[in-house]
Amino acid sequence: ITFKALQWGLQRYVEDNGFSRVFLGLSGGLDSAMCATVAATALGPEAVCGVLMPSPHTSQESLDLAALLAENLGIATHTIPIAPLMAAFDDALAEPFAGREKGVAEENLQARIRGTLLMALSNKLGGMVICPGNKSELAVGYSTLYGDSAGALAVIGDVYKSDVYDLAKWYNDYTGREVIPAGIIRRPPTAELRPGQRDTDNLPPYHILDAILRQYIEEGRSAGEIRV
Repeated sequence: ITFKALQWGLQRYVEDNGFSRVFLGLSGGLDSAMCATVAATALGPEAVCGVLMPSPHTSQESLDLAALLAENLGIATHTIPIAPLMAAFDDALAEPFAGREKGVAEENLQARIRGTLLMALSNKLGGMVICPGNKSELAVGYSTLYGDSAGALAVIGDVYKSDVYDLAKWYNDYTGREVIPAGIIRRPPTAELRPGQRDTDNLPPYHILDAILRQYIEEGRSAGEIRV
């Protein structure tokens, strides 16, 4: 039911706004994989374009998994390395950033570069950008404004991260084949914005975070009433 609801929501949004295709970033992670799967099955693979935008921190595993997913779904892809763009931003900001260690500002720039590229592709080639944020991330602000939050519709924006895992496993079982590669489902979640980064550097494990969020958002419990 959840998967069909996501398909219906995307179909209606695209049709009501007069679009014929969608663009999304493919990171080799679970959220973009689920969004691509929903889009390809709801709109047809010919109406979906996945964009791989590797940075110097992007692993070969991520690129391989993203490419395998695109092949399994039958969607087109573009690959646009962002290292030169990152270097240009570093040069432009060298003076005001002088003497300061690299950190969140530089990490967020990567996401914003990717968001800008996706919007440029949609403007030039015609289409709509969809963003991959899930309900867990959006609820705690674990996303980059004008970066991975860029887009007309957050396809899985009302689906908790732990449910995205369940949905991916269900879809593979439902189709009887490994459409969403097992490596995507199995690997620890990471935005790869710095070497060795994991979501758990900043957040509790998703099964714990989601248990907290369900009580707070769905049940209206106060911080003192929440139990995990």
